[in-house]
Amino acid sequence: MNGLRGHISSAFDRDLEGIQAQIIKMGGLVEASIRDAARSLDTRDEELAERVRKGDSAIDALEEALNEEAARVIAIRAPTATDLRVVLSVMRMSANLERIGDLSKNMAKRTGVLVQMQAIGGTSSSIKRMAREVERMLKDALDSYIQRDEQLAIDVIERDNDIDQMYNTLFREFLTFMLEDPRNITACMHLHFIAKNIERMGDHVTAIAEQVVFLTSGRKPDEIRTKSDRTSTDPALSAALDDKGA
Repeated sequence: MNGLRGHISSAFDRDLEGIQAQIIKMGGLVEASIRDAARSLDTRDEELAERVRKGDSAIDALEEALNEEAARVIAIRAPTATDLRVVLSVMRMSANLERIGDLSKNMAKRTGVLVQMQAIGGTSSSIKRMAREVERMLKDALDSYIQRDEQLAIDVIERDNDIDQMYNTLFREFLTFMLEDPRNITACMHLHFIAKNIERMGDHVTAIAEQVVFLTSGRKPDEIRTKSDRTSTDPALSAALDDKGA
């Protein structure tokens, strides 16, 4: 009987290792997607942007396979306590990674339009810096998961405020460019949506880090994180954007 229990336990451990390996692979693809989407905008590389768009199907396929495997593990192994938290956390993390991939693909789609227009100041470089920081956050969130490092996960959560501040700054820059020259409006609107996509990526990375906190401690972070993106609540900014036909 003990031998049977050991065999079942060993098989379950292999199942857990398998789905955790898949989430790390998926995370690597998403990191590359963020990096390439930002680079394609900065260098105005339509071919690279197209590769980002096509590469999203691999991320989607991994999420589907991972969820199927996680559901199989729950049905067959009936995990409890910590093991169940691992499986549930992986499923939630995969959903966030898939969404980041979608946002990266959307970013690449707009790059195809923007390369046909005149570049707006140094905005593409600023967007690239913002995307690079989100990419670093994602790497650290995944590292915190691998290492079961709650403090690193909390650090990632706190860094999302920096992303929000970068977005707020870019938003104001776009408004300035649009007010200075109406011919900049179309390009700035595309750039704004790209920046907003990156800001949303930061939110999804934060959700991944929160899953690590849940996995390591069984609790969500104690304090509700206050968003620093004020563009949706600042009347002056909203009015200025409305005046531009947004």
